[in-house]
Amino acid sequence: MDPAHIGPIAVAEFDAAPAADAAAELMPCCASRRWISGLVSGRPYARLDRLTAASDALLARLDWAELESALAGHPRIGERASSNGRSDGWSRQEQAGAAAAADQVRQELAAANAAYERRFGHVFLICATGLSAEAMLSALRSRLANDPIAEREVVRSELAKIVRLRLAKAFR
Repeated sequence: MDPAHIGPIAVAEFDAAPAADAAAELMPCCASRRWISGLVSGRPYARLDRLTAASDALLARLDWAELESALAGHPRIGERASSNGRSDGWSRQEQAGAAAAADQVRQELAAANAAYERRFGHVFLICATGLSAEAMLSALRSRLANDPIAEREVVRSELAKIVRLRLAKAFR
């Protein structure tokens, strides 16, 4: 398996890869080391739907510290990803609605992001694919009213949506 490849790889190829190579394929999908380790050790999957189901099950069991490590792999909504890796490229695609926003909306997103981080202590996470900047801003403002426990479950759910989309980009 060539770690520099661009397109999706077959799940069977992932199943047969050395553990380090398999882990490298998963890293752009989710930065949680426990999630990566669990999926690598759970091989073989043979099909994308089985890999995705295993991913969902692992994400549901991650403790908050592991979810926070996964959040570290995501840029703020409305901010440009800092590198040209697969994960950052996917983030740019996923947040295309924010990138195209008017300056006023981008400023409001930045202010709402800061308020969210002060309230919850972590980056705001939303499955942004297909959403306009205005829709993301509305969701962000709405979620500021959540209590911290409820917000953690929303974050877990949004992360699972993002990971499913990224697995579908990484594997066939």
